Amino acid sequence: MKVLLKKENLFLRVAIGFALGVLLGLTAKDFSIATKVVGDLYLNLIKLMIIPIVVCAVFCGIANIKDGNLLRRIGVRTVALYVVMFIVCAVISLAIAWVIRPGLGTVFENAPVYEGEVTTPTVTSFLMTIVPTNIIKAGADGSTLPVILFTIVFAIAILSIGQRGRPVLDFMNSLSDAFFKMLGYFMELSPIGVLSLMAYSVAQYGAGIFSALAKYIGTCWLCCVVVYLLAMVLPVCLYTKVSPMKFLRACGKVALVTLSTTSSAAALPTTINVSTGDLGAPEGVSKFTLPLGCTINMCGGACSFCCLAVFVSDFYSINLPLGTIVFLVLVATLLNMAAPGIPGGGVVLGASFLSILGLPIDLMGPISGFYRLLDMAFTTINVEGDVATNLIISKSIGEYNGSMAK
Repeated sequence: MKVLLKKENLFLRVAIGFALGVLLGLTAKDFSIATKVVGDLYLNLIKLMIIPIVVCAVFCGIANIKDGNLLRRIGVRTVALYVVMFIVCAVISLAIAWVIRPGLGTVFENAPVYEGEVTTPTVTSFLMTIVPTNIIKAGADGSTLPVILFTIVFAIAILSIGQRGRPVLDFMNSLSDAFFKMLGYFMELSPIGVLSLMAYSVAQYGAGIFSALAKYIGTCWLCCVVVYLLAMVLPVCLYTKVSPMKFLRACGKVALVTLSTTSSAAALPTTINVSTGDLGAPEGVSKFTLPLGCTINMCGGACSFCCLAVFVSDFYSINLPLGTIVFLVLVATLLNMAAPGIPGGGVVLGASFLSILGLPIDLMGPISGFYRLLDMAFTTINVEGDVATNLIISKSIGEYNGSMAK
């Protein structure tokens, strides 16, 4: 019992809650539907943390960059490459999810219905949305995109004034620690929330939900594998001339850590050691690009967000217009910077992503029950993307070639 109650074993408690929820939904349907309020409260707690987590994660990720000279030298191209890689991963993931359509073809006892409206912005409405007249009101209304834009500019301003901005940076770092501690408290309630939401889902929709969730998991893992091969291994090997076997072997060492910890931050020391030791990347560049990537490069998030949007829209029989698809890639790119570097933090960002698109977030409850399985793949792709970008940037400034790998 003591082992089960350890903080690092939250995923085991969530798995137990998931199983109990399934059992409850199958044996006590009326009770399960009546107690959905417990799961709704859990989802409200997640939504409560979206704006605070986004603000702190984006601000601290930018404002804590210390090496100004290196930032000017390779910062722009590093961030640009991270963005390009993310978009490529998103396009690949969308294509795969659209072929498989994990949310379609499932027979439900009661077909899920959503009466909300999907966000389909025009260029004008989008620009007016992300530049509000009152940032406090935007945050209070849960408008994530303008909050992100404001936070990015604010963080750059604090970074540019040097020591005079230090008190604000210290305050924001402390605030970030406090908000992430709060999120940790709320995540401890996940077993109860997942139990309630899973019981409701099974009672309401029947056992057909299992096949839909299984297809969703499989689609996410397939996207991660294809993205890794096409967006990382192929470009790195062609551009830097590094041996594919050496690159794959080095990435395998990193994957062992990410699969077990599901944390980019926890894998960072291994990522740096493998990049500089096994692959021969320059230490100075690696110690800049890899920590930066740990904060803002979330290629696994591209797989996550795109598969999630297609799955949820199909599950509720919602049509996604082309404008919404373009919008979701943009939203995913911006939100990727705010992904919390903690296990399970993607649940919060997933709920935020769906809310911005105008899609229902109810499925985040059942998904969080097995999110550990998804997070293993997403985190691994995040970190492998950091390794790939580091080699490409090092090559682009003339400090690396494939023969330096051991």
